[in-house]
Amino acid sequence: MASRRVCDLRTLLAIVVGLLTTIVLGLGIWRAVVRIQRETPPPSSSTSEDYCKNGGTWENGRCHCPEDWKGLRCTIVNFCENSTDRNFTFGKIAVGRYGPSLETCGKDTLNADTPRATRLCNVTEDGEIELQNATEGNCNINLNILEDRINNSSKNSSIISTVSKEVQILTSNINNLNHENITSATKVVGQIFNSSRNAPPEAKRVAVTTVSQLLNASEEYIEAAVAKDEKAFSTLITEMEKYSWSLDNNSVVDPNIAVQSVTSDPKDTGGSTGVLFTVQKGASDSLLTGDTRVDPKEDSFHPNKMTELQIWLNTSTSNATSYGFIVYQNRKFFQSKTFKSQLDINKRVISSTTNNTGNNQSVSFKMAFQQQYEEKELKFYSFACVYWNFKKQDWDTEGCFKDGERGGLLHCRCDHTSNFAVLMSYKRDHEYPGLKELSTAGCALSITGLALTIIFQIVTRKVRKTSVTWVLVSLCTSMLIFNLLFVFGIENSNKNVPPKENTDAPKENTIPEGEIIKEPSNRRCTAAAALLHYFLLVMFTWTGVSAVQLYFLLIRTMKPLPQRFTLYISLIGWGVPAVVVAMTVGIIYSQNPSGWELDYRREEITKKVSSLKKVFSTLSIAVIFGITWILGFFTLLSNENISKISSYLFCIFNTTQGLQIFVLYTVRTKIFQNEASKLLKSLSSSAGRVKLLPSATRMRLRVRMYNMLRSFPALNERFRLLEPIVITEEMTLSESDQASISISSGSQPS
Repeated sequence: MASRRVCDLRTLLAIVVGLLTTIVLGLGIWRAVVRIQRETPPPSSSTSEDYCKNGGTWENGRCHCPEDWKGLRCTIVNFCENSTDRNFTFGKIAVGRYGPSLETCGKDTLNADTPRATRLCNVTEDGEIELQNATEGNCNINLNILEDRINNSSKNSSIISTVSKEVQILTSNINNLNHENITSATKVVGQIFNSSRNAPPEAKRVAVTTVSQLLNASEEYIEAAVAKDEKAFSTLITEMEKYSWSLDNNSVVDPNIAVQSVTSDPKDTGGSTGVLFTVQKGASDSLLTGDTRVDPKEDSFHPNKMTELQIWLNTSTSNATSYGFIVYQNRKFFQSKTFKSQLDINKRVISSTTNNTGNNQSVSFKMAFQQQYEEKELKFYSFACVYWNFKKQDWDTEGCFKDGERGGLLHCRCDHTSNFAVLMSYKRDHEYPGLKELSTAGCALSITGLALTIIFQIVTRKVRKTSVTWVLVSLCTSMLIFNLLFVFGIENSNKNVPPKENTDAPKENTIPEGEIIKEPSNRRCTAAAALLHYFLLVMFTWTGVSAVQLYFLLIRTMKPLPQRFTLYISLIGWGVPAVVVAMTVGIIYSQNPSGWELDYRREEITKKVSSLKKVFSTLSIAVIFGITWILGFFTLLSNENISKISSYLFCIFNTTQGLQIFVLYTVRTKIFQNEASKLLKSLSSSAGRVKLLPSATRMRLRVRMYNMLRSFPALNERFRLLEPIVITEEMTLSESDQASISISSGSQPS
């Protein structure tokens, strides 16, 4: 009867706990789904993962194709197949690019390991993709020699043409580019564009390709090259501006740069007041022929949803006859000393100049730039309308003004010609719909379970004839405090701000320090982060200590515990984490005294380690604290779907660890089950009463239990001081019962 009653109670408790957990988690998931549906419109069936082909991804309502493909679904070929020409072999080449030959210069030449030839993959006027003839280079001429040759060539068009082809070949393989040869190539190309040298049009056309190739080089190398010789890059940018308005209504488009020119008679405007230059959204980040358009007679500025970039130049007060526009795919040539770039996103720069330099200040511009950022990770904050100041060698806002944000486009206006850009700033967005609700629900269950476990361990010490399980109580205490801090100590300062509003964003046209806006210092938040850090480490440490306890209980059962064992494990469990937190804060503070709080709260040191180290770190945590923490690694992966699913699973399993401990260390004990049985019987009037055992049977059980306890050696009591679970029968002996047992044992000795 007793075993059946215990079995029924276990089943009942399991059902109750299971139903409670299922209801809470179900409500949290349901609330998360409702929130997701409210905030994010469901994608149409045409935007499934299989809609974009050949590596294309669905972004901002369209397929974003790799460079080799184009079209609505990335199904149109945009490359030339593997080919041979004369003795040279070429791999696949994207349209608009020069492909390097697989044959390279020999080890004993000046250009060792550089391609011996290049070949252009182009599109004809009829839209057909074709390969041009290969251009062979000279393996015994390097960029330093070309730099000397262009400086001594004066106006020799033949030499300039040869130099232009050679420098294009030498920069075709970006893996061979470093800051030294980037500097040399920049100087050479700047001289080719110099109008005083009268370089042939074809030489300048090839030089544009070289510039496009240089913009593919590592930003680290370009930054070093700019630091070494700023004048070379300033000269190149200035000479390209002059080249842009000398093309006579023609354009030159390469993957990383587009140059457009338009001529206009000031006396024959046809009533129009401006020139409009537009860059349309393409299937990929590369600039392609047809993506740019210029309208010489436009009275208004009218960007639309397909506009990537647009600039309208007011010509009503200008006597210029030629206008030039340049679009740079990125800002690598414009290395700022004040605005530090941190994100690998598209950062285009547009240049607009006229051939009437004396009247530049009277020309006015209106511009629109598309916001370009990953909406799943970042939240747009603010922007600045800037131009490149050659005197400062940096971005400046003088003469430029913000006109606000409309339709996903950032509007600017300036009163002079130059190279323009918008510097956008963002806030990181780590919000997952429903995750807060799941965390709160899980923490509430854990707090309840942990509190009950601690109370149970303390209150039932005498009943269980053992002292408090110190390791378990310490672990539960640290976890309880951690959960309380997580629920009540973390406050989101932006929780009441609508998603698309930034109440603290600057209204004036000021240049931000960087693309990622740091949150203001918050001492309370930093203190909460430090406490969370400490108690989380305490949880891990006490879990490690429990392994030591298990060693003494199982392996060294017949040996006494070390002296002052409880004192030592207490110092380790509560002291070591404090040392780690102090060291972490000290290291971060020494690296960044002004912004150490933000770096500490954002866990910069975790973020800087490699993926392999993350795996080993997470596995080591999993060994000590459980399989749940393996999910912590998957939340760090770049794959958004895996990261999001792992975040929800990690939240559910990790926040309910307190509940798990309560079930394992409290609910499963017979003492708790017996007490719960009494409580349930007293509350349930409809339940049948359980028949009491005969008094003689009850007396014999008490005698046996008493004799068994007397037979235990004193040494075993010392081991039970740290025992996590002691499964014994409940014993509550009154004075009369003890007297009865004494009489019985005296008359009937065992």
